[in-house]
Amino acid sequence: MLLFAFANAGVKIELSLQHAEIGLGILAGLMFGTPLGILMAALIAVKTGIARLPQGVNWRSLLGYGFLAGIGFTMSLFIAMLAFDETALVDAAKRGIIAGSLLAGVAGAVMLRARSLRDVN
Repeated sequence: MLLFAFANAGVKIELSLQHAEIGLGILAGLMFGTPLGILMAALIAVKTGIARLPQGVNWRSLLGYGFLAGIGFTMSLFIAMLAFDETALVDAAKRGIIAGSLLAGVAGAVMLRARSLRDVN
């Protein structure tokens, strides 16, 4: 599935610092913004009594799930292609999307794996 997405997105893997601020902004949004938004929305819902955390879910695991939600590959590529006209800007966005999705996925997997190993022991 990932190779299919890469092929259809026309992603060229090359290192370039051209328009790095766009890529870094997208990376930060996927890596930090998504988990933070999920945690804040859940915190507000729990504190106001609208919701409660499901049984077996704590704030640390919710953060791990938030990181996994940062794997916004397909929709992020679609939005980047709509947002930018210039090829260099789209390429910079694609680099940020790939890096952010990869880092968010790894961070979420590590956090949730550590939790599951801790629960077993």
